[in-house]
Amino acid sequence: MGVSEWSPSLRNSSASATTSVSSEWTMRNCSTDSDRPIQFQSHQEQREAVSREVEDNDEEKARCEWDFNLVTVVSSSTVGAVSDTLGVIEFDPSDYLLATGGIARKIRVYSLGSLLPHETCQGAEDDTTYLDHTSACDYYIYTPAKLSSLRWKPDTGSRVLGSGDYDGVVTEYDLEHQVPIFERDEHGGRRVWSVDYSHWSPALGASASDDGTAQIWDTRCGGGTCVASAQPSASRSSVCCVEFDPYGGSMIAVGCADRRAYAYDARKMSAPLLVFHGHRKTVTYVRFVKDGMIATAGTDGCLKLWDMGDARSIRTYEGHVNRRSFVGLSVWRNGGLLGCGSESNQVFVYDKRWRDPIWVCGFQPNSRPEYDNGFVSSVCWRQVGVDQSMLVAGGPDGVLQVFVGKRKSSPFGGFSGPFA
Repeated sequence: MGVSEWSPSLRNSSASATTSVSSEWTMRNCSTDSDRPIQFQSHQEQREAVSREVEDNDEEKARCEWDFNLVTVVSSSTVGAVSDTLGVIEFDPSDYLLATGGIARKIRVYSLGSLLPHETCQGAEDDTTYLDHTSACDYYIYTPAKLSSLRWKPDTGSRVLGSGDYDGVVTEYDLEHQVPIFERDEHGGRRVWSVDYSHWSPALGASASDDGTAQIWDTRCGGGTCVASAQPSASRSSVCCVEFDPYGGSMIAVGCADRRAYAYDARKMSAPLLVFHGHRKTVTYVRFVKDGMIATAGTDGCLKLWDMGDARSIRTYEGHVNRRSFVGLSVWRNGGLLGCGSESNQVFVYDKRWRDPIWVCGFQPNSRPEYDNGFVSSVCWRQVGVDQSMLVAGGPDGVLQVFVGKRKSSPFGGFSGPFA
């Protein structure tokens, strides 16, 4: 196992001690703006009521076309005072490597083979394998600050991983040599909630921060020169998430504590192309979906699917609990499934066709009493396959749980398709 530690030059060496396990991954810095009344709220409520009425009348009952099983649990045998909350889980573009980060100031990298050892064992598909992070992790890198975001840089052969941290710094790591190769500190020390990379120009990255801005920067320039910036909210509400169009377009989407999501043309960030109204509290995640749609999550306890053509709400998904924390949102585009965590310590899966969850699974009980009131803080789908899926989820105790889903056979022969 390789270990790399780095002392940064752009930040203070002191760090505050963790005082609460559950509070580290909450919306503390966003609560003021999200609770503030916003203009035209009555119009939003009317639109939402109409949308819900249409859904009630037109939507068929949700059905689960998948069999999900817990195949691997990865935990730590070391009991310590340091929180190990997992804030982010990310598969690399090849879907062979998995990176995690969070409160423990550590990036862990796993290979698919270490997370699915049962695949090499004949007849063990239904068994759950229990592993320790020490043996399952291929290697790890110590980071200077707590991590809020990770994203693999496109077109680098899975060698470069970008991160955003609580000190407001964006860092890129060369994973082959396990060293930092790029750093920018342009958010005034305010927490960076989210980072992403453009797929039409991979040298361009974006970061969303508590300073109320989403910035696009060029890694080819020293210090990551800011080439474009947007301040979605006039009151500088925190920007909690950012994502480029993964299909190669120039669109970029952000979610804010002002209860809205926005879509911009990355080539002209002066004004949004679309504004998505409908969430009642902070928008914590935005994710592009196939066929001109986008999904959002909010601390109002719902996910929403939107039409990118006219910013119309297509569907609202409810069932999970989300009032104050980041609980993750991931889209499996091949299967049309949405995955998220919950403050009820459960993993939820929604089919984009139906508003009710198609599958819910509680995390296994913790042996450590400080995590008795846990929640699922991050989820990530593996973006391969059509009839078999893989969902990885993590919580405040640092435990990873790996679920594999197989499509059920149709009673009429073959498989029931994801968009039937």
